[in-house]
Amino acid sequence: MNKIILGDNQAIFRAGIAKVLASEEDFRVAAQCSDMARMVLAVDTYRSSIVVFASALRPDMADFMNRIKTAGSRAVVIAENGESATSYTAQGVRGVVYRNTTGAALVDCVHKVIHGLTCVQRPADAAHNEDEDSVGARVRDRLTPKEMKIVALIVQGCKNKEIAQRLGTTEQVIKNYLRSVYDKTGVSDRLELALFTIHHRILAAAAAEAVNGLPAPAPTTNGIQAATSTLQMRSA
Repeated sequence: MNKIILGDNQAIFRAGIAKVLASEEDFRVAAQCSDMARMVLAVDTYRSSIVVFASALRPDMADFMNRIKTAGSRAVVIAENGESATSYTAQGVRGVVYRNTTGAALVDCVHKVIHGLTCVQRPADAAHNEDEDSVGARVRDRLTPKEMKIVALIVQGCKNKEIAQRLGTTEQVIKNYLRSVYDKTGVSDRLELALFTIHHRILAAAAAEAVNGLPAPAPTTNGIQAATSTLQMRSA
């Protein structure tokens, strides 16, 4: 089983990427981190891992890569569109994908890095993915504000009870809304909804914006969010 450490300061993308990676039988998402302090702790704690981190965390690359190498781990960066892959590969990063990559492309990159290969996504491939996101825009425009909040919380791994509590309603109301969301997105369950959302960057960005200001879930005690408890996507 290959351990994955995931770091991204954008919660909805971090949660969505975790769902994508955890759907692979040979991956175990050991930790999700929202900032560099937590990333450093996770790298030191979970040795011999694949470290998937967003460039938006702005790490001190020399120090961070030294820690990763010392831990016997390998790095994959999720770069922002327009960034140069060379600036990362020159410092020892083995995989480079862009923020608007597909889940399949990210999984493929991680697999290649696990097998000792270097994987660099071409910017043209990332741009192609962005051009195809008209589906995400159409779905975004069809969802109501409350449905968008529910989508965001589903991607974050929340069950119906927690969603109801955070939105100040009942579980039955959430179930009713979910039926409408499934119909509008063309998916059949929570996992498919999470993967659909993270695949469509425009929709994911709208969902992230929709939950700004909502009460946050209780933090974990050690500063690292263990991923295993948030991946029960098919349960209500």
